[in-house]
Amino acid sequence: MSRRSGILEFAVLGLLRESPMHGYELRKRLNTSLGVFRAFSYGTLYPCLKTLVANGWLIEEPGNAPEDALAAPLAGRRAKIVYRLTAEGKEHFEQLLSQTGPDAYEDETFAARFAFFGQTSRDVRMRVLEGRRSRLEERLEKMSASLARTRERLDDYTLELQRHGMESVEREVRWLNELIESERAGRDLKGPATGEPAARDTTSGASGGLPRPGDDPRPDTPDDTAT
Repeated sequence: MSRRSGILEFAVLGLLRESPMHGYELRKRLNTSLGVFRAFSYGTLYPCLKTLVANGWLIEEPGNAPEDALAAPLAGRRAKIVYRLTAEGKEHFEQLLSQTGPDAYEDETFAARFAFFGQTSRDVRMRVLEGRRSRLEERLEKMSASLARTRERLDDYTLELQRHGMESVEREVRWLNELIESERAGRDLKGPATGEPAARDTTSGASGGLPRPGDDPRPDTPDDTAT
């Protein structure tokens, strides 16, 4: 499994832990609530859901809400499928939440992990935050050393771009310091687990959670039947 696929599965399980949803709702939540997926390919969502069902972590149920009946004509008169987390899926997601290895500090992974900090224990949050800070401090050190070696060979615009990159990482380090201080003081951030905190730029200066040139985020469509 690729890292990107693993992050998508993690996010889907986390969203469905909150409540069952059909695919269209999941697509909107991934796109609007979790910044790391603002440019993800919608063609990867349904294969991901099928994999999670095959693993026994999700079950498919026919939608029976009034809005499902209204949407049926747009979906070829087929009812929307609702995805529900199983007990095994919940247990698997909780195992994923407890992981604090190096992958949790990477740009894309950290953004997704942070979005579900409201469902994560305080000790795990601390380890992930401190690990992320250490990773960025190492990055800053390398960037600074590289800039010192190449400064004389860079034109003004390239030099300014590198400075901007360093300043972005420095801002995230300061933000992490504030979060770590709050965690140590026993203060929780307010807001839903996958809402307000995730909307902050947790990947400044990194490509993980931001759209990149060439990304092609397609607009939502009402087609929500299983394929």
